[in-house]
Amino acid sequence: MSSSDKELSGKKPIQILEKIKESLERLNEKMEIMIELQKHGKREFEPLSPEAPLDVMTLLSMPDHLRKTAMTVCRLGRATADEVAKQTHRARAVESAYLNQLVIMGYLKKERKGRKAYFYVDREGQG
Repeated sequence: MSSSDKELSGKKPIQILEKIKESLERLNEKMEIMIELQKHGKREFEPLSPEAPLDVMTLLSMPDHLRKTAMTVCRLGRATADEVAKQTHRARAVESAYLNQLVIMGYLKKERKGRKAYFYVDREGQG
């Protein structure tokens, strides 16, 4: 009996099923991202150009919380933290922090108009 077999045999079936469920949920999230990107005109799973900020692999490599925010901006096109928060059902302050983090990382652009800050993907800068 290998060490992984011993490890599994020592766990209760419910714990094993929970691990399987978690893995399936992560896979499902990643498949949803790929389907969403395909729906929005992206036919192949390669970046548009080497400097494309939000290609599929970039999105899949992001932590879940940032990926959800980035995909919401992609869907909306251009949005404030409040608009993103309404879509993600998270607090505006949380989304504001995530959006600013994505700007610092170079994935999103930010533009101020009066008191509002708008976040968007710079498609012109992609080539």
